[in-house]
Amino acid sequence: MQPLGLYIQFPFCASKCSFCNFTSKVVAPSVYRSYIEALGREVCLALRSAVPGQLCPDQTPPEADTIYCGGGTPSLAGEDGLERIFQPVRRQFRLREPLEVTLEITPGSAGRDLLKKCAVLGVNRLSIGAQSFSDQELKCVGRLHSPSDVKEQVKLAREAGFRNISLDLIAGLPYQTLSSWQSSLEAAVSLRPEHLSIYLFEVDEKSRLGREIMHHESGYHAGAMPGEDFMAEAYERAREALGREGYQRYEISNFALAGYESRHNRKYWERQPYWGFGAGAHSFDGSRRWSNEVETEAYQARLAEGELAVAESHVLSDGEHVEEFFFLGLRQARGVSLSLAREWWGHSPFNWWEERVRQLQQDGLLTEKEGRLRLAENAYLLSNEVFQQFLM
Repeated sequence: MQPLGLYIQFPFCASKCSFCNFTSKVVAPSVYRSYIEALGREVCLALRSAVPGQLCPDQTPPEADTIYCGGGTPSLAGEDGLERIFQPVRRQFRLREPLEVTLEITPGSAGRDLLKKCAVLGVNRLSIGAQSFSDQELKCVGRLHSPSDVKEQVKLAREAGFRNISLDLIAGLPYQTLSSWQSSLEAAVSLRPEHLSIYLFEVDEKSRLGREIMHHESGYHAGAMPGEDFMAEAYERAREALGREGYQRYEISNFALAGYESRHNRKYWERQPYWGFGAGAHSFDGSRRWSNEVETEAYQARLAEGELAVAESHVLSDGEHVEEFFFLGLRQARGVSLSLAREWWGHSPFNWWEERVRQLQQDGLLTEKEGRLRLAENAYLLSNEVFQQFLM
């Protein structure tokens, strides 16, 4: 079995952003302790369970080589809380070096002492949710930080010894213009993070801003959204600006300096095994996907009863394996191996993908080089349409 990636979900934030479509919530800090205790119980119980995809008591604890603690804003747990989050994982799993341990933080949520504690706990990568370097854009979506807070957070992280920092930016926020977007890109690059994630705002009913746009309502600045052509231009500007500064696009939304690609996130795109812990966390063992109860109350209640909080579990069909191989793998700049696809499915009822590949190549949306199939340069903004062709 390949080394696992471990994901730990901390679903609490200091405020709820209008663009957020995750299941994070704002609660009193006193709630954190009971949730973290439930996390510890889940880690221990998962390693002693006969639930499909997880271990039975007589099996050796598996190896893991990446840990990602996200949310939410896990830095809100504080020094003691983070120690209690990471301790069961380090105790229960065999951790293989080199180990990548990522912690998500929001600007202003991690001071010097917390960052030093993170380093002691083995955190060696920070993912900072900058989102924008415009005060207006940040305030209108409910962010509590300012552009100067982002710069100060990076400064503190560097002083604490962190040499692997990622910044998130979002294109398509209310009041955003190409000029303000360019300024955000320049400000982010000036901080010289090793990694940048460029996300395009998606209209999703799970977010307050998304619902407002869909239902033509007002209150979350939907009327100030950029025009229809903005996204394509914003993405192209990001690609060009980051490319000039040495950041290579290795996945549709992710750019990195050489050697600083996210090893944990690559597990998702390459369908490597990963286990998720926490409310709403997802897992995959190579054949089965399962997910936990989304609501923290239901998650904690089930673990308090001594059972895992798995809400859904599904064994992938052969056809679903084919679908995922292409629509996840093609997200990456290095694409997918055609020889591997043919070895697995070339002589089976599931070789329907061959004709679709040929058609997409004829349409100029896919290219093949040295046996690997990739999105064409002009197809990145049409990627969802390409991926849909691999759904049965």
